[in-house]
Amino acid sequence: MSWTEEKVTKLKELWGKGNTASQIAEIIGGISRNAVIGKAHRLNLSAKIKTRAATSNQNFENSQEQKDIKSKRGRKSKFKSLIIEKDFEPENPKQLEALDETSCKWPMGHPDEKSFYFCGRSSLKDFSYCKLHLLYAYQPKGRKEEVTEKEEVPEFIEKKIQSA
Repeated sequence: MSWTEEKVTKLKELWGKGNTASQIAEIIGGISRNAVIGKAHRLNLSAKIKTRAATSNQNFENSQEQKDIKSKRGRKSKFKSLIIEKDFEPENPKQLEALDETSCKWPMGHPDEKSFYFCGRSSLKDFSYCKLHLLYAYQPKGRKEEVTEKEEVPEFIEKKIQSA
């Protein structure tokens, strides 16, 4: 397949109009999508062609803001429900062999230590951890909490509500 002057001018014209490489290949005929992309690259044609995402960018931003607001409300209400239930189930230390599907698998200590164990509380459905350790494990996007001591759990939960 060779690029004739006529095909190159047609490529430049269609590329400038914002057609996709597949559409251009189909219109010109006898060439592949990859050939169109390669030739456009060699001709230093602008890579900024209009895409569906670019044309509907305004709608996307508005819908994204609405989703963010909804998710923040949902997250806050989830943490508030956990605060209401301040009396967490007591820890039930278990060794690896004793864990089952309903046990919290949050590790306590370091595996090299003799006193190493897993939390063992009842885990929530579809999760590996209990309610308390879910707060540690799943943090809001883009935000990392500092490591806290066990005694600071109420403050930790308060931080989670504020960051949600």
